[in-house]
Amino acid sequence: MIGVYDASRQLNVASIIYLGLFALQHRGQESCGISVQDGDKVITHKDIGLVVDNFDSEILARLKGSHGIGHVRYAPHGCSGRENTQPIEVRYRDGMMALAHNGNLTNTVKLRREMADSGAVFIGDTDTELVLKRLCRYLAADATVLQAVMDTMQDIRGAYAIVATLPEMIVGFRDPHGLRPLCLGKYKDAYILASESCAFSSIGAEFIRDIRPGEIVIIDDRGLHSHQTPPAPDSKLCIFEYVYFARPDSYMDEASIRRAREEAGRILAQEHPVEADLVIGAPDSALTAAVGFARASGIPFGHGLIRSRYVARTFIQPTQEMRDAAVRLKFSVLRDEVENKRIVMVDDSIVRGTTTSVIVQMLKDAGATEVHMRISSPPVKFPCYYGIDTATANQLIASHMSEAEICRKIGADSLGYLSIEGLRKTPVGVCLGLCDACFTGNYFLMPEE
Repeated sequence: MIGVYDASRQLNVASIIYLGLFALQHRGQESCGISVQDGDKVITHKDIGLVVDNFDSEILARLKGSHGIGHVRYAPHGCSGRENTQPIEVRYRDGMMALAHNGNLTNTVKLRREMADSGAVFIGDTDTELVLKRLCRYLAADATVLQAVMDTMQDIRGAYAIVATLPEMIVGFRDPHGLRPLCLGKYKDAYILASESCAFSSIGAEFIRDIRPGEIVIIDDRGLHSHQTPPAPDSKLCIFEYVYFARPDSYMDEASIRRAREEAGRILAQEHPVEADLVIGAPDSALTAAVGFARASGIPFGHGLIRSRYVARTFIQPTQEMRDAAVRLKFSVLRDEVENKRIVMVDDSIVRGTTTSVIVQMLKDAGATEVHMRISSPPVKFPCYYGIDTATANQLIASHMSEAEICRKIGADSLGYLSIEGLRKTPVGVCLGLCDACFTGNYFLMPEE
């Protein structure tokens, strides 16, 4: 998710958004879209699929405006389909606006029912559309944009980072708990809001800071305006961002993703030592943890798996059938690297277990004499209600199997998970608390019916 406001009117805003989305493609591969503001009109192009497949120079040339937003999506909540692609646009009192959202609300059912009873009509079934219509309702009652956002934040519960484009501004705001990330950068005279700081480096922009939990940022021709609503007393960023979701060259809430993952591997080696000949990692999110494991254990690090750059991340494929097929397309084994060796295979997580079992079998088929799985996070036992697609409890292998049973199921010679205590030590320098409900079941917000 990204938003760009160019006060100079000299930049190609759509191209900047495109480059930012390309850097953020790892956050979602189901659909993508860009909306730019042209006066009181919004020009949008969005569709199912990847950024590179949906935009070309001709399409970008049609997306002319001084500011706009973009989004890449996977569906942790709501059905897949073109009607749920983002950004979502609507006509309101002062023209048109578009909005994009990362996260999951916990009071969606209650709010949707309440709004439908008062006459609201929904085209899709995303939280994003609900937030947009809520915002428009307050604007229609002559609230200022700031007041409308504040009132909307009072109504919604859960995890959200949101960017919106309106005729004379872009707006960004982050939930009071800080569950979902949002940060601020600058390129020449343009301010940029993005889900991760890696988007800035792809553009050549400067990272300024993270948007604080509960903060509202409005950017217009007069510059940047910040309003701080009360953050939650238990502010906490999703720890799965550090484990898996974010790109390793990003920083989140003052903590380096790369350092966090390398530290996880180091602690993992201390907690679960093993005699082996080679440490490898699952490309790409587990490679840094594998380096940490190798350095701490003294076992050589190598590249036993090659990842195809043309296959999407299997964890965020919308169906299990697609995940299974994607694993075999996604990875190939370097036989001469693993043959006749005892392998430590480091991965960031085991969610359903199907990906891991396929990889273990591929390594053994290539001649590995032993495969020892080491996971740089605790067992995922509980579903996430805040925007990470960790399935329902009965689909999570660790929710109904012991570690010994999982080890047999995936065909590994041994299995070791990083402890929750070890994981909490990994995001060095993080300025917020961390939500680890998917590992511990310690939810601080539950879905409201």
